[in-house]
Amino acid sequence: MSITPKKCAIRVDPPTLVLTYTDEVTGKDRQRSMPLRNFTKRSGVDRFVRELKANPRHKKYLENVSAIQLEKLLSIIKERLSGLSMEESLEKVKKELSVDPDEDLNQLDDQALQKKKSIMDETFEKNRKKPGEEGFQYDVDVDFGGGIESSGWDSGEESDPQF
Repeated sequence: MSITPKKCAIRVDPPTLVLTYTDEVTGKDRQRSMPLRNFTKRSGVDRFVRELKANPRHKKYLENVSAIQLEKLLSIIKERLSGLSMEESLEKVKKELSVDPDEDLNQLDDQALQKKKSIMDETFEKNRKKPGEEGFQYDVDVDFGGGIESSGWDSGEESDPQF
């Protein structure tokens, strides 16, 4: 069965993941609700996402949905179950699952670094212009303002005659 996800949403009470997808065989749009049984405000979101994607009943529906997107949605449910409003939940999850350009990624452990890389990859794919799309340009030159810095190794002078 070939499935193309269109939208992924949540229902907070009871915790449910709702997927709108296109069934490629029939060409029809369908909707699937996946109850998140045993999901509480104390549940581990990473573990729950892995289990959800590995579940044989949901695997074919969620294989083309990114783990980061599922993590965002489940984190929103978790914050709502903890008593935050929808706006507060959205703001908190957005802050937690974003990459600060000034953050030193060298200080992170392997798991946190992999999560940040996944977030950056998803953001890149979302903003990427592909050939044929409006606004696509091939071979863009960008001047970042700084002057040209010279270095001694490429000056063209023979500084080391042995090489």
